[in-house]
Amino acid sequence: MIQITWLGHATFHIQVESGEALVLDPWIEGNPSYPQGHEIHRADAIALSHGHFDHVNSVIPLAKKFEPKVIAIGEIAGWFESRGVKNAIGMNKGGTVDLGFVKLTMTHAVHSSSIQDGDKTIYGGEPAGYILTFQDGRRAYFAGDTSVFSELKLYAEIYHPELAFLPIGDHYTMGPEEAAYAARMLGAKAVVPMHYGTFPVLTGRPEQLEKHLSGSGIKVLNLQAGHTVQW
Repeated sequence: MIQITWLGHATFHIQVESGEALVLDPWIEGNPSYPQGHEIHRADAIALSHGHFDHVNSVIPLAKKFEPKVIAIGEIAGWFESRGVKNAIGMNKGGTVDLGFVKLTMTHAVHSSSIQDGDKTIYGGEPAGYILTFQDGRRAYFAGDTSVFSELKLYAEIYHPELAFLPIGDHYTMGPEEAAYAARMLGAKAVVPMHYGTFPVLTGRPEQLEKHLSGSGIKVLNLQAGHTVQW
């Protein structure tokens, strides 16, 4: 059984049955949707979709505390390595990193990516997502920040993800209507909506996603920040 904890915005803590934990796009300090008082007790690996502050701002504190492997596209991994982060693993789209308790295959995403380096904004490589392959053979798709794009059909054919983590907030990513279309293309059994409600401009809501998925048989897992669900 896999434990999934949404920590607000696009941050997730995923713990497998053997105990190892993966953190996706960590943003704790300054995240208005992070559950107050929640503490991450284990992080064996961190995976980053792109370089924007609301997806990477807590990498350095977590890296200092746990010394996890930090997986990201090459430019982001290199930047964090230059800031003293140990065990940074740079990769690129189409590649797979095997962490033992989970395999991460980097996928495409339609967005932008940059790193805020003091008062400078620097190139952060391209945005990405991940296929997560767990030891029991099940697969999940973490989209990162993206619009809907046709390559999702290929991910369905190649990887058959059962679960999809999809942004629904609109404005900076796709909204509920596009996310519903993405879920159908992926052939997922269930969707975890993310990247919504953190700021007023992120207007998409899980209820709207449910409406657009009506009749599809795809379940919307409307997680509450800080609460853990079994998958």
